[in-house]
Parts: sequence; C-alpha cells; structure tokens
Amino acid sequence: MKTTLGQRIREARQAKGFDQARLAAKLDIATRTLQRWEKGEQEPDGSDIMRIARATGVLPQWLLTGDGGQYAVSGANIIPLTSPKYRKVNLVTLPLLSSVPGGVPSLIFHPDYVEKYVTVDDVRDEGAFALEVKGNSMAPRIEDGDIIVVSPRLEAKSGDICVVRVQDEDTVKRIKIEEQFLHLIPLNPEFEPWIVKKKDVTFIWKVVKVIKNL
Repeated sequence: MKTTLGQRIREARQAKGFDQARLAAKLDIATRTLQRWEKGEQEPDGSDIMRIARATGVLPQWLLTGDGGQYAVSGANIIPLTSPKYRKVNLVTLPLLSSVPGGVPSLIFHPDYVEKYVTVDDVRDEGAFALEVKGNSMAPRIEDGDIIVVSPRLEAKSGDICVVRVQDEDTVKRIKIEEQFLHLIPLNPEFEPWIVKKKDVTFIWKVVKVIKNL
C-alpha cells in the first residue's frame, strides 16, 4: 500500500536517526509544524520538501510522490570529468512550480503546487525553485517555454530580472527600484514598461538562472 507524504517524512526522519525536535531545528521550523506534517494535518510546500530531502538525504521526488528509489545512487549528482583543468559540478534538483507570465501579469503562478523537478548546477539557495515562463515580454533573453530558477534568499537590486507579485498578480521583468515605486521593465521593445507602488508588491524574487527551451 502506498504511503502518505506524512508517513514518508517520518520514515526519512527515523532512517536518519533524528527525533522530531532535531529535524525541526535543522529545518528552522517549529516542532509542532513537523508533527502536523507527519500526521497529515498540514502539508509542506515545495521549498519545504526540498529542505526535508536535503536534511534527511532522500530524493525529493520520492518524498513528494513515493515513486522511485528513496535514495540517490552514489555519485549520481556529480558530472565525472577526467581533465584536471575542469572542476566537478554539483547538480541540484529543484521543484518546477506552475508557470509565471513573461508578458501580461496573470494569476497562474501557484507556489504551493509542484509539477515536476528539474536538475541544475551551481544553485546554493536551499529554497530555490524553478518556473516555466509563458509569453515573450523578456525575449530574446527569456522566451516562451524557457525555465527560470528563482532564489528568494538573494536580495533583488535595480537591474536584476525578478519574479514580482503585485496585488496577487505575477510577472517576470527587469526591475528598477525607487523610494516609493517599482519599475517593471520588459526586454522586448514591443511591450510597455509599467510602474507600481512598492506598497502593492508582495514579493520580489531574483532570477539566477535561465534554462532555454531548445
């Protein structure tokens, strides 16, 4: 019989030899929150799934769905390179969430819903995740169908490309930050920039990597 997400979290914790308080401390959450997850009273979001997987050493896909193996094959996250002039690269598996519009802002980005996972390199934010872009307002840098990697931990500055939520609508744009306003600037000249009040902005998350849809 297939286990629940809460049962798999408990299994991963116990296999690592952690009690609930120790794992909760590693995840920087309240022990009561972990207890709710394991009982099925509450579900962790995509970034929490990734942190649990890293803390317990299990694969995030197994943790989320119960499918496949519980643990990665040793060495599978490293690209073997024989030449000494190249460095080994650690690959990271990130949750691919719902789409974010690269055009007119839309209500289609749902951060609690994990569609699948993508593997990238050189991402050092455990809370990072990926989004598929819909629209071409950021073309040719970011085009329809491309995947962007977002790091909520990094500070966004003027000139950065970011995922921005304004009054529950989402978009990806280059930003310019002023004292009271935020400029959202498309790279495609066919689209118009727009200005919003900073007080209307829920979050600004920096884009750190683009995976082209070849």
